[in-house]
Amino acid sequence: MASTNRDDYVTDSSSDFTEYWIDLFLGIKGNEYFCDIDDEYIRDRFNLTGLNQEVSKLPTLIDIITDIVDIELHPEEHRDTLEHNARILYGLIHARYILTSRGLTKMFEKYRNGDFGYCPRVHCQLHPLLPIGLNDQPRLTTVKLYCAKCEDLYNPKSGRHSIVDGAYFGTSFPAMFFQNFPQVIPIHSKDTYVPKVFGFDVHEYSKLDRWRRLQRAKLEKRLTDNGIELNNVVGGFISDDATTTISTLSNK
Repeated sequence: MASTNRDDYVTDSSSDFTEYWIDLFLGIKGNEYFCDIDDEYIRDRFNLTGLNQEVSKLPTLIDIITDIVDIELHPEEHRDTLEHNARILYGLIHARYILTSRGLTKMFEKYRNGDFGYCPRVHCQLHPLLPIGLNDQPRLTTVKLYCAKCEDLYNPKSGRHSIVDGAYFGTSFPAMFFQNFPQVIPIHSKDTYVPKVFGFDVHEYSKLDRWRRLQRAKLEKRLTDNGIELNNVVGGFISDDATTTISTLSNK
């Protein structure tokens, strides 16, 4: 993660500078994906179960994060290690906190504001992204970004974000997020790009596209035959002009 130099701290004016540990952490460039965790949640020992295996001196780190003890009071030779472990601990607690009702609400505000960026896929039309980890264990993979419209993963654009540990968000966050906020589950687009030469579809790509449409049509027909509603459902597909074509394909 980024360094703790005060020059990296983003604030509107110098008079707004605060020395609260969490505020400093959230102000570091590259930590924009994180939300602030309530002190009560951090001090609740139940929420810290098992984290003493990831970092040492857990009680001391909790006191530093919640500003009960100033890190400057510790010997200078220990400060860098304590600060490093405090960040790791905050990230691991963060992965748990954002699955709570209050944490999800805070992440929803960031999602609505586009703090995690937008999908680079053209057909997703700048749909907001969500951070996700590919593993719940720290130090294995960095954070990725999930688009619910194309249901694919992307690397963060910024190098500062691309080095953040994915375990600080976890593998379950997007699924839990959309379970709690089903109203923001997007309608999926059926649009796909087919390469053309002078306006004509390239044969092999055109054949692949027809195969994809056929497979989708078969799936839709199978779901319909089993009484599963496809239209007017949360996260369904956009109706397009290819209904007749798909219906014809599905009967073959």
